[in-house]
Amino acid sequence: MEFNMHPSHEDQLLRLKKVEGQVRGIQTMIEERRYCMDLLSQIRAVTGALRKIESGILESHLQHCVNDAITSKNKKNAELKIKEITQLFEKMR
Repeated sequence: MEFNMHPSHEDQLLRLKKVEGQVRGIQTMIEERRYCMDLLSQIRAVTGALRKIESGILESHLQHCVNDAITSKNKKNAELKIKEITQLFEKMR
């Protein structure tokens, strides 16, 4: 992979399309005035799926973007990638 080339997120894209369908299903459930606990169950499923997508993208970023920055010997770029990850984790608290 060339430096600064972003990895493919095809797996995550497929998962996002499934989530999109789930969200549409929740919208339909709301329109049909379905039972609250059924709605909450579906929302939890979507939330879990999004977390899995997030984890996959983060893992890919670390394996490709961050690793490439560190192995390129470009100290400034490596420091930037580390700062980005640190800021992301601060937001996740």
